[in-house]
Amino acid sequence: MDDGLQVTGSWAVPAAELTERFSRSSGPGGQGVNTADSRVELSYDVAGSPSVPDHLRDRLLARLSSRLVDGVVTIAASEHRTQLANRRAARERLAQLLREAAAPPPPSRRPTRPTRGSKERRLSAKKRRGETKRGRQGRFD
Repeated sequence: MDDGLQVTGSWAVPAAELTERFSRSSGPGGQGVNTADSRVELSYDVAGSPSVPDHLRDRLLARLSSRLVDGVVTIAASEHRTQLANRRAARERLAQLLREAAAPPPPSRRPTRPTRGSKERRLSAKKRRGETKRGRQGRFD
């Protein structure tokens, strides 16, 4: 667990820049419920980190803006019973979050026009539907 966090092939977060806090998990108890600090909060300072590449910093800050508190993103993991498993889960989730935020934006959509055939099919379907509804009105001449 002392190694860093590999986000992409060219970007790794050193372990010294990650901050972990431990606390007691919620949920049903047992013998170790009052003693085991198995919940993990993993924090990473995105805004002030020297390991973030300069070309990605603005994109990360923009995409993670709803999750950042003073430039720091925090991940909490308490789904496992052991602290080690929760630490691993928090690191995987942080790496996935940073990977998705650093991904390049999708290509912009090129607007297209509907084809003549698709327009005709749509209009003929509307006509058929109207005829069906007109037939249900119960007018018998």
